[in-house]
Amino acid sequence: MALSEKDVRYVAELAHLELTEEEVKHFLTQLDSILHYMQALNELDTTQVEPMAQVTYPAAENPSLRQDQPVKTFGQTEALGNAPEQGTGCFKVPRVIERE
Repeated sequence: MALSEKDVRYVAELAHLELTEEEVKHFLTQLDSILHYMQALNELDTTQVEPMAQVTYPAAENPSLRQDQPVKTFGQTEALGNAPEQGTGCFKVPRVIERE
């Protein structure tokens, strides 16, 4: 499946990104290359490869992970105590993304 500049603009819009014409062309090339690589991977014979459920440690019945330990943390009043602005039980921060 070949991508078009329209596809790149659509994805950029979904991500709320403003791209220049040069960036659209650049990302079109990159995304097209990625999709071609994914197509090549899809064509590989993986029938002899055992499915994986986990990549951080071998899938075992009892993986060796540390036990969760409860620790004392700040309460809401303490956490918000030095906040320059507070909402109802939360920090108020300036808006960083403007959406139309």
